[in-house]
Amino acid sequence: MVYQPNTTLNAPSAQQVDQPTTMLKLGGAPKPKTPEAEAERTSKFVALKSDLKPGSTPSAKPEAKPGAKPGAKPGAKPEGKPDGGAEGRSETASTTRTSVIPQVGPERTTQQPLPPKPPLDLLAELTNTPRPPETPVRTALRRVKIWTPLVIVLLIVFAVVQTLRPLPRPTLDLTAKDTYTFDGSKVHIPWPADGQAALDVQGIGTFGSSGDQKPVPIASVAKVMTAYIILRDHPLKSGTAGPKIKIDKAAQDQANAGQESTVDVTAGDSITQREALESILIASANNVARLLARWDAGSEKSFVSKMNATAKKLGMTNTTYTDPSGLTNSTVSTAVDQVKLAKAAMAGEPVFREVAAMMSYNDYKGVNHGNWNQLVGQNNVVGIKTGTTTSALGNLVFAAKKDVNGETRTVIGAVIRQPANASNDNSILKAALNAGDRLIRAAQGALRSATIYKKGDVVGYVDDRLGGRTPVVATKDVTAVGWSGLKVKLTFAADDVPHTAKAGTKVGTLTVGDGSGSAVQVPVALEKDLAEPGFAAKLTRLG
Repeated sequence: MVYQPNTTLNAPSAQQVDQPTTMLKLGGAPKPKTPEAEAERTSKFVALKSDLKPGSTPSAKPEAKPGAKPGAKPGAKPEGKPDGGAEGRSETASTTRTSVIPQVGPERTTQQPLPPKPPLDLLAELTNTPRPPETPVRTALRRVKIWTPLVIVLLIVFAVVQTLRPLPRPTLDLTAKDTYTFDGSKVHIPWPADGQAALDVQGIGTFGSSGDQKPVPIASVAKVMTAYIILRDHPLKSGTAGPKIKIDKAAQDQANAGQESTVDVTAGDSITQREALESILIASANNVARLLARWDAGSEKSFVSKMNATAKKLGMTNTTYTDPSGLTNSTVSTAVDQVKLAKAAMAGEPVFREVAAMMSYNDYKGVNHGNWNQLVGQNNVVGIKTGTTTSALGNLVFAAKKDVNGETRTVIGAVIRQPANASNDNSILKAALNAGDRLIRAAQGALRSATIYKKGDVVGYVDDRLGGRTPVVATKDVTAVGWSGLKVKLTFAADDVPHTAKAGTKVGTLTVGDGSGSAVQVPVALEKDLAEPGFAAKLTRLG
């Protein structure tokens, strides 16, 4: 017995021809073919499933019987036994019939999809170009190509956001010096030898003070606070009389109390608010001061509380009020505190200034009352109030005008606790008036004007806060009133500065002095057009 697989491999094999192809090429009836052994068959033609006729079933070829020749057909007679041509017919039929082989296992013609290849490999196949080898340079270039568009998009978004963001509000900055000192030697002020004193110029500054600034009784000077509160809570227009105030029995009884200054009034009568103010500032009527307190606050105690609250608000730290007239010795203050109050009163309601400057008035009964402050009407003195008692001695709060280079300035001061002596006829009132007069004349004589900046001088800049600065100039000469050795402050007060404006547009005010209503104020304007920040400034801003 021969081992067939080895025999098959070792035996020479004839050239095989695909039967269906041969039939197509040769045409006609097929030639007989020598049957091939089962082991030599290496392939079979399998008909497509769609070629099967309905109802036909493939039949498996029966195995060859033992002893049969390789390649013999099933059912064929053994060799040597002729069958009268049947063998030829069987062989012809076997060569012309195509048998269907049943499918066993997975279909051999079906292919599974391959995994996708990298883009560079696919490109290499399409272009028939091998993928270039990977190098650091090629890696860097590839990353640049990937990230560059993204970076460009982000830069465009950033530029749009920076351009459309709201602009910061421009500021006005003072570039000139913020102080100015008048040249010359220090001014000599004739301070009183006794008591206390203080001397200021409204809106400019102070000459200073003398004496120990400790709280002491101030007598009728306290009525300045009473008048200030009445006009603050019940303001009057200039020249008007105001509402009627009914006189009560207490005011009538106190009119004849003696040992204090009063005016004669009758219960049931009425006086105007303006007359009541005249009676306390000019005639120094204690009974009317208490009447005004009850009319305003309901009681004298409640009114005194308002007096102390107002003093605290004005910064009068060494002042205490216990009655609206100042008669009691427990109502105490200092010269410096009384100057603070006088400056507020003179800068407030115009009716206060009108009444304080009167030399006398007539009451509702026709009685004329002269002003205890006998300096009023002389040397441009315009007020304010005297106060004398045997315990408080002589006291005076005063105000006087002075014209300097076309500008009017107000000198305000106070002398407290001035004693009587031979030089003033042994009168505490005259002692206070004389001390006040000397201070007034010294201050008026010391005042002079100085030009700090000329019209058109650059005094500052508008800063757009993105690097742009537009110069700002004074619209007229900046002058200051002061005295030798005085240092005055210069400050800017900005308007609502726009982002764009034409040259000459007012953008703020330059103030010389303490910032009060009497300080020098000069408008400042743009020297050239104010332009909006450029694209580069908007793009590079950080805040």
